[in-house]
Amino acid sequence: MSHLAYLGVLAFVLLGSAWLEVVLRARVYARPRRMLLSLAPVVLVFCLWDLYAIAAGHWSFDSERTTGITLATVPLEEILFFVVVPIASLLTLEAVRSVTRWQVGDEPAGTCVDGVRLDDSDGAP
Repeated sequence: MSHLAYLGVLAFVLLGSAWLEVVLRARVYARPRRMLLSLAPVVLVFCLWDLYAIAAGHWSFDSERTTGITLATVPLEEILFFVVVPIASLLTLEAVRSVTRWQVGDEPAGTCVDGVRLDDSDGAP
């Protein structure tokens, strides 16, 4: 069962932050294009970094703590780490933005009025 330890931690992180989407209206999953644009550079850069570090012998992964499934020598869990942790971070950021009505400036015209994000359904805050 210890081979699922890494996956267990990732599940805990994902489940621990998932409620932000619904309760605090983070809307990360509701905007998949935006989420993918945020994730793509992170996944790419860190997967390349892992490939280099593994090949150079800088680090390795405990085979007893992973499933043994790899993609080009990088464990599946490590790749999922580069997806799950940024998603949890995005959920946290967007939940804070939702609660504080913090406008970053990347919202389409008309979706924020005086720093208040408008609800997509009826145009009311």
